[in-house]
Amino acid sequence: MEKRFEGQIAVVTGGADGIGKSIVKRLATEGARVTLFDVNLQKAETTAGELAEEGINVDYEIVDISSKRQVKSSIASVVARNGGNLDIMINCAGIVGPTSTDIESVSMSDFDKVFEVNVRGTFLMTKYAVKAMKKNGYGRILNFSSIAGKEGNAGMSPYSASKSAVIGLVKAAGKEYATTGITINAIAPAVIQTPMVEGIDPAQVEYMTSRIPMKRCGTLEEITSLSCWIVSPEASYNTGFIFDLTGGRAVY
Repeated sequence: MEKRFEGQIAVVTGGADGIGKSIVKRLATEGARVTLFDVNLQKAETTAGELAEEGINVDYEIVDISSKRQVKSSIASVVARNGGNLDIMINCAGIVGPTSTDIESVSMSDFDKVFEVNVRGTFLMTKYAVKAMKKNGYGRILNFSSIAGKEGNAGMSPYSASKSAVIGLVKAAGKEYATTGITINAIAPAVIQTPMVEGIDPAQVEYMTSRIPMKRCGTLEEITSLSCWIVSPEASYNTGFIFDLTGGRAVY
């Protein structure tokens, strides 16, 4: 495999499982020095160990991305042990919240928790990644929205609203730093076959999949390939953009 990321420093949140884990492996295989951020110590240790057995060495930090203190200190730690550099930040961490639940039945605490992770976490990771990247005049930031943020998924109002907020944040921040060498983009996938999706009510997954013209979930390989292109030097003329990965469900 080509070494597109040779010598680059990368952080991937939610990196111990699912989409994040797949991206961590791909970046490291292509030459990046990767630190995965995850809230789950056991999963982070397991993932780092599994990759080490394959000859792929990655670092990890235990981080709750909704905590300003943890995000700020963990990014500073990565930069300090990597010669003052941060080239790539991919923010995969997120939660689904209530599913198959109408808005009348959603509790305020559930709504707030989804926004803490999906919106506050995206804001904090983007903010402190930009701060770390500015002095070198180069950076690639990739956040994750969802087709639910564009179209709304019935029964998932907190998640849908949070992912709409991610779209607005990325579009605004992308414009703010468009002349700095730092790009800020997002992917809005439809259903990707991950452990997180496997934990959702099957009826909700069927509802979401039935709206995809290809009539299937996306794969980890498909989303990893797109993610790694977006954060590569090749994607130098894309910022503030929401990339589609929906099997034909959204075509704008």
